[in-house]
Amino acid sequence: MSDALSTEFIGRQKAWLRPAHLTRFALIALGLAFLSFFLFLPLAAVFAEAARRGFPAYLAALSEPDATSAIKLTLFVAAIAVPINIVTGVAAAWAVARFRFFGRNLLVSLIDLPFSVSPVIAGLIYVLLFGAQGYFGPYLRSHGIQIIFAVPGIVLATIFVTFPFVARELIPHMESLGSAEEEAALTLGASPWKMFWTVSVPNVKWSLLYGVLLCNARAMGEFGAVAVVSGKIRGMTTTMPLHVEILYNEYNGPAAFAVASLLAALSLVTLGLKTLLEWRYADSLAARRKH
Repeated sequence: MSDALSTEFIGRQKAWLRPAHLTRFALIALGLAFLSFFLFLPLAAVFAEAARRGFPAYLAALSEPDATSAIKLTLFVAAIAVPINIVTGVAAAWAVARFRFFGRNLLVSLIDLPFSVSPVIAGLIYVLLFGAQGYFGPYLRSHGIQIIFAVPGIVLATIFVTFPFVARELIPHMESLGSAEEEAALTLGASPWKMFWTVSVPNVKWSLLYGVLLCNARAMGEFGAVAVVSGKIRGMTTTMPLHVEILYNEYNGPAAFAVASLLAALSLVTLGLKTLLEWRYADSLAARRKH
């Protein structure tokens, strides 16, 4: 009996020494080392620096008027940009997945445009359109409307940068599902609106939620486009990322890390929800990749 166990143990040791196992172990170790050095360690450093002066100082940094304004503005912009991108993203995905029309490939390319254009360029586009010397600037100024260096400009820039996330999550999933169930619902007498809410939306609800989480995370963390159109006016047009930069440039490290830690915590919550979706509804979410 003992000889058999010894033989089995030696066999397992030899199996681990095979090139395939060694390669897998090396790749896993390399991946963990990379993640630890470039992701986990910097993230831990942010939270450590934020808490270095104690919890009262941490709360004081977050309750400071400019910080409170930045937090409120970040949440406000996300609360506007994300719902708009949900509606437009669902509409764009529906058009691409369900219809064949002239210009369909162009529409798909336009959906992907914010992925390929630098956020700074996106911000400059809005300055060119709505700035004081822009194409529509004189008209807007004559009617008392301010977009650039104001909240509307931040919202527009955020919508542009975050637009693809919802549509790009839905298009492959909708195409993989086909339209058989929707056609059956229409055949049974359902109106298009009822068919949409009772058949189409339930079929893609987890992919939709997945896209919304990604869209929200990017909306709260956007820096480049918002930096161009906001003017970085403290207490008025500074979001959390911009406020962190301002504090850091003023050598106010503890306050900068405090706000950064809150922004990182919001991102981690989004990541946690995303991971929960991937684990709990893996089969439904995997369907969107069958394209």
